[in-house]
Amino acid sequence: MDAALRRDKILEIINQGDVPVSASSLAKRLNVSRQVIVGDIALLRAQGHEIIATARGYMIPEFRELNQYIGKIACSHSPENTKDELCLIVNMGAVIINVIVEHELYGEITGQLNLRNQDDIDIFLRRVNSSEIKLLSELTMGVHLHTIACRDKTHFEQVYQTLDKAGYLYKN
Repeated sequence: MDAALRRDKILEIINQGDVPVSASSLAKRLNVSRQVIVGDIALLRAQGHEIIATARGYMIPEFRELNQYIGKIACSHSPENTKDELCLIVNMGAVIINVIVEHELYGEITGQLNLRNQDDIDIFLRRVNSSEIKLLSELTMGVHLHTIACRDKTHFEQVYQTLDKAGYLYKN
């Protein structure tokens, strides 16, 4: 299979599923190395394809559905409160698209999350706890943004108020 056909197949596989697909899984299916897949994804992105990398693999974002509101919330808390913060958001039916921090040297750093439910949160936190990896918010003394997808602006405001009551909003 030539490279262009392989990249078309990668797009097809990622688009078919409703869950992220890992680079290792793609490599196995297409009989190439994981590094070849990572390079193909980079080239597909450069061609304008919107592909995000999550902790569980690659996916095409679905956050531009009709009747959805996308908003950002500034939060601040210790690493010990991360699970509670994430659970508050997804238990209200919102999707946590990403986390963003402002690093003094590198500027804005974004980590794609795509957390939709408790299982997604558990997998994410197991990966954090099973390694030496630090949360992005630890680089900024707990201050971070989340981009979240909600049904509408009222739903977004409800999530905002819940995080405010829990003490997780950043207030300067």
